This record gives sequence, C-alpha cells and structure tokens, in this order.
Amino acid sequence: MSTGPTSTPTTTPGAPDAAAWARKARGSLTRYRVMAWITGSMLLLLCVEMLLKYVFQAGGVDAEGHALPVLGSWIAFAHGWIYVVYLVTVFDLWSTLRWRLGRLVSLAAAGVVPVMSFVLERRVHADAQARIDATAPQG
Repeated sequence: MSTGPTSTPTTTPGAPDAAAWARKARGSLTRYRVMAWITGSMLLLLCVEMLLKYVFQAGGVDAEGHALPVLGSWIAFAHGWIYVVYLVTVFDLWSTLRWRLGRLVSLAAAGVVPVMSFVLERRVHADAQARIDATAPQG
C-alpha cells in the first residue's frame, strides 16, 4: 500500500464526510420527531379508549361480559404498528448520533409511557441539534 504524495486521504477535516453525516443526522432527527409526535398522539388516544372502555364502561359489555370498544378496536392495532416504526426511527437516530445504550432504552420507553414522547422529543431535539451544529462544517 502506497502512502506517497499521489494518495489522497479518505477523510479530511471539515470536508464532505462531516457534511454528509450532518445531512444524515438531520434526516434521522426529523423522522424521529415526526414519529415521536405520531406515537405520542396515538398512545394518548389509546389511553382515552382504555379509560372509556374499562373504567367508565362507556361501550358496554357483550354477552360474555367483555368490555366493548368505545372509539374502535383499530386504535390498539394502529398504535402497535406505529410503535414499531417509531422504534426503527429511534434506532436510526441513536446509531447515527452514537449515543449510549441508556438513551436508546429511554427513547424506546417513551413510546409506551403516556406524554413521555412529547417531553423527551424536545430534549432529544435540543441535544441532537446542538451536536449536529457543532459537528457540521460551517459555510
């Protein structure tokens, strides 16, 4: 392997690699933010459904004594699949920014704890944006 004057380094400080990483990180952050809001909203809707269904028994019960859906049984299925997509975006953001494992766990938990996704989204956005701005080349 030659390291003479004709070879070019694979990475140069502040060159395309940092710019490409910043673009990828911004895309990951945007996808995460959208999915955090969608997941959080669906989780709140699911909580409303569960309260109406099991606490207030607003939909009534069937002949076997099982609570009937109030807003629709589709809410639980939709939240489940949206949560799967949310986990993919969480993993993408986590791996792009190379955060610690604890951050991945807290981000994943935010999709199943009511209101946590909204609170954590603001903190994650601020942290990620600061890191992207500090790493991205200026100009």
